[in-house]
This record gives sequence, C-alpha cells and structure tokens, in this order.
Amino acid sequence: MAFKSLEELRAACLDLPAGNEAAQAAVARRQDTLTKPQGSLGRLEEIAGWLARWQGRDMPKLDRVKVIVFAGNHGVTAQGVSAYPAEVTVQMVANFAHGGAAINQLARAASAELDVIPLDLDRPTGDFTQEPAMDEADFLAAVSAGYDAVDGNLDLVCFGEMGIGNTTPAAALASALFGGEVQGWTGRGTGVDDAGLHRKVAVIEAGLKRHSTALADPLQVAASLGGRELAAIFGATLAARHRGVPVLLDGFVCTAAVAPLARLHAQGLAHALSAHVSAEAGHRRLLEALELKPLLDLGMRLGEGSGACLAVNIVRSALECHARMASFTEAGVSEG
Repeated sequence: MAFKSLEELRAACLDLPAGNEAAQAAVARRQDTLTKPQGSLGRLEEIAGWLARWQGRDMPKLDRVKVIVFAGNHGVTAQGVSAYPAEVTVQMVANFAHGGAAINQLARAASAELDVIPLDLDRPTGDFTQEPAMDEADFLAAVSAGYDAVDGNLDLVCFGEMGIGNTTPAAALASALFGGEVQGWTGRGTGVDDAGLHRKVAVIEAGLKRHSTALADPLQVAASLGGRELAAIFGATLAARHRGVPVLLDGFVCTAAVAPLARLHAQGLAHALSAHVSAEAGHRRLLEALELKPLLDLGMRLGEGSGACLAVNIVRSALECHARMASFTEAGVSEG
C-alpha cells in the first residue's frame, strides 16, 4: 500500500470494519458454561471476546504473534530535549539485531516474533520549531511503510518504537489533539534534568505555535509534529484494523502515535488494547482521553514495545482459560 495523498489516507481511516460481533457473542456464551462463577475471570473474559471479534473466529488462536518496532530520528533533538544523543537510535537498532535489548528477551518469553524496521535513520525529521517534521510525501511514505509491515496472517501484533527524543513529538501530538497545558503532557523521557524539562516544554509550545494552522486536522498534526516511527505505528495500526489483526499498544509514544486515528474515527482504536500505563508523564492522561484501560501498571518507561510484549502473556492466559477450561457439564460440577 502506498498512500498517495492525505485525502486517500483519511478515507482509509474512515472506512473501518466493525469486527465480528457474532464471534464475540459466541465467546460470551461459552464463558458462561465454564466451571467458574460468571464473570469471575474479569478482564480475561473480555480479552477472549476481544480476540474473537477482531480475529473473526468463534475460537481465537495465538499461533502467530509479532512485535514490530519502528525506529526513527528527530531533528528536534537539536533543541536539547533528550539526555542522549541522536546516534543512540542507530546503536540501539544494532543492539536489537544482536539480541541484546530488553525487547529481545521479552519477545522470546512471549513466544513472539520480533521485527525491527529502521526508517531513514540517516535523515532525521525536520525540527518542528522551524519547519514541519515531515512534508506530505515523507509522512505518507512512513505511514505506508507501517501499513505494509502488518501481515494479515498474524493473530496478534504489538507495536513499539525506538527514537531518541521521541517523547517530545509524542507530547506535542497529545497536546495538539487534546489541548490543555503542555506541562501536563510533558515528561522527562530519557531522564532530562529540570532545566531540560523546562526546555522541552518551551520547544513543544514553540512547535504548537508555529503549526497552529494545522491543529484542526489530526493527519496534519501527525505530519507537522510527529516522527517517522510514529507515522509508521499509525499506518500499522490502520493496517491491522483492515486486515483483522488485534493490536496491543505499548507506552506513551506508541499511544500518541495512534491517537490521530481515534480523533478521525470514534471507534478507530476498538481493535487495540493498551498493554500498560507507563511512568512517562502524560500517558495516563492520554489513555483516559482515549478511554483505554491499561492491562498493567509496572512503572515501565522503556519503549521498544516492552510493555506490549509483556502483556502478550496475559492475552495468552485469557485464551488458555477460554479454550481449555471444562464446562460444568463436562466436569460433572453442579451449577449454582
């Protein structure tokens, strides 16, 4: 898929399948026959139904689970918004390739494939205090790259990111899309000190002011203030919806990346679950704005898809209970 214009992309964002309601209802009926009080497995029961709806199967499966990490570099790092230099993005991509990062270990533990997709790392986005982060062609290319990364044969996909400085565009996107004081969306990211945090807030405010005419359009916001890895996550999440693949979202950056889809379509993220709430300032607030309830709250703020990958094991547990528990009749247990 190569989106040729913002209007073509917008049309794709508005044409979203609603999922298989009958499959979800079949899961609910089975849940009520299993050897437990009705509803006693709480969100595990909901997760089983969610899988069924978006896979389109009465009995979901998790034979093929993938974690896709997109990597990009940001021109706005020139403003001193990160505690690490931009070259660390390339170094971490190499670390992923050698199996040395947290996500490598978590993907193995979750029996998930791992793909890492670098996006023009030698060509950072524009500094959004001076110019749009991406022009239309650049933005559409990144969205299209994300869209093409999602295989319709997947049973579940997790998205993550790597990009030094990318909590700055994430906070800028959240502020542009949902309003409120910039300070409330902005955190320390890689660990900037107080001076760095104040600088980061000022940088985001400058970007919002410079691109004020774009703020009414979620796609223009994503292009003007975002980054290639964020645009790719947006495209990948859209592809997952079109191809019937349920999604686990990672932390603040990942959630901000897909927020424009929710602003374009009221049910744009119905096929996605929030894996966790990160320790990064603004993430909990963003999840509340999107009406997403996280599965985990472990104080994580690494990115890389780490929280999403960790939550795969919860989804697997939900499916195991649904598929393998005996019914009252099968077990010879009296119902209440």
